[in-house]
Amino acid sequence: MRPYLPLIFSFLLITGCKSRKTVVGAKEPPKSEIINPNIPVNPIAEKVVENAKEFEGVRYKYGGTTKKGMDCSGLVMTAFLEEEIALPRSTSGMSSYGAWVDVKEVQIGDLLFFATGKDSRKVNHVGIVTDSRPGYVQFIHSTTSRGVITSTLDEKYWYFSYVQARRVL
Repeated sequence: MRPYLPLIFSFLLITGCKSRKTVVGAKEPPKSEIINPNIPVNPIAEKVVENAKEFEGVRYKYGGTTKKGMDCSGLVMTAFLEEEIALPRSTSGMSSYGAWVDVKEVQIGDLLFFATGKDSRKVNHVGIVTDSRPGYVQFIHSTTSRGVITSTLDEKYWYFSYVQARRVL
């Protein structure tokens, strides 16, 4: 048994370790599944989303509002400000601004709020809806780990952290 021990150990080491984690994302539903194609998308909301997408890939910086670094509320505030729409600077301030919207009825340009703290349901993160169809909500936001990215609400982390949606346009 002793001569086989290094061989068994090597086999377990090689098969047990993976260099990267495989992430399986949700498939995007076809665009043909829109609830009501007669409802026009607000052109200002489209511009706000375009403004936010210009910051994709920018690193996270607490209090940042430029391409040198950006936090979540800074991204939202800056994207709206480029269309001359002033929003509160903080996530908590934004969370009481505008009208509450059911998540099933969110539209492009609406704000999604999250509570990512372990012991709290206090809102501390915000993103802008970039696409919305039945069962599918995509949003752009700035994360501390990956900077400005696009995510979907059906990702487990965001699904369980979701608190509310608000419409400011």
